Amino acid sequence: MKKPLVGAVFAVALLGAGVAPATAATAPAGDTTAPAATVKAKPRAKAVNFAGTVALSNCSGSVVRTPDSQPGDPALVLSNGHCMETGFPGPGEVVRDQPSTRSFTLLNASGTGVGTLRASKIAYGTMTDTDISVYQLTSTYAQIESTYGIKALELNTAHPVQGTAITVVSGYWKRTYACNVDGFVYRLKEGSWTWKDSVRYTSACQTIGGTSGSPVIDNATGKVVAVNNTGNEDGQRCTDNNPCEVDESGNVTVRQGINYAQETYGIVPCIGPGNQFDLNRAGCVLPKP
Repeated sequence: MKKPLVGAVFAVALLGAGVAPATAATAPAGDTTAPAATVKAKPRAKAVNFAGTVALSNCSGSVVRTPDSQPGDPALVLSNGHCMETGFPGPGEVVRDQPSTRSFTLLNASGTGVGTLRASKIAYGTMTDTDISVYQLTSTYAQIESTYGIKALELNTAHPVQGTAITVVSGYWKRTYACNVDGFVYRLKEGSWTWKDSVRYTSACQTIGGTSGSPVIDNATGKVVAVNNTGNEDGQRCTDNNPCEVDESGNVTVRQGINYAQETYGIVPCIGPGNQFDLNRAGCVLPKP
C-alpha cells in the first residue's frame, strides 16, 4: 500500500481518468521499466483472463460473488481499503454502508473496456487486519451478464495453500502477473496499519502502482483467493510503502522487492442473503465499526 502517484500522465490518458493510480505495490528500487504483459512462471489455466475485472480511477478491482450469491442480487466489486475515494481509513476504522456513486470500467476477457458499472454504496471497507473495500453496485449479476456477457469471479471459501500457482490480474493496467504463493505472514506491518495472515508472493510477481485491488486468482480453479495490496519498495523497516513481516515471536523480517496480498476467504461468511454484509453472521471475523 502506497500513496497515489503524482503526475502519471500516461495512466490518466490510458483510462481518461483524473486521478493517478494508487501505488499499492511498486517494482524494486532501481527497476524503472514496466513489467512484461505477463510474467511467465508455471503455465496458467486458460480461465485466467481479464473478464470480470474492473478499472477504478486509481486502482484495480473485480466483480465478485460468493457461492451463495443469486443472479438477482446487487453485484459487488472488490478492491483495497486504501483505494476508497474517501481516503485511507485509519487503524481501527471500518466503513459501512456509505453512499457512493463511484464508477468502474468493466473489462472483457481480452482486457477491453466494455461498459461502465456504478456503485450505490461502499458496503464494507477497512485497513484494519486486512485491506479491502467492497462496493455494492446498482446492477445485478444477471443484468451485467445479460448486457455484457460477463460473469462475476467467485470468492474461494478456503484458506490459500502455499505453492499454489496464482495470477494477479490488474484491470487498471490491463496486465497480469504470474507467480506462486510463497507463504503466509503472521503480521504484516506498514506504517500505522497491521494486516493478519497476509499472502506473500514469490519474486516473479513484480506488481506496480495501480495494481492495488487486483484479484489474485488460483490458476487451477479460477477463483479469487486474495486481493493484491502492497510491497516493500526501498528495503525500509515497517514504514509506509515498506511493509515488514512480524512472526509470532515478534521477530521482524524485511524483504525488499517482495509483494503481498490479503486473503479473501474470510469475506464470504460475512455476506448474507441479498449480498448484504452482516458482521454478526456465524464465522464472520472481519473487524466491526
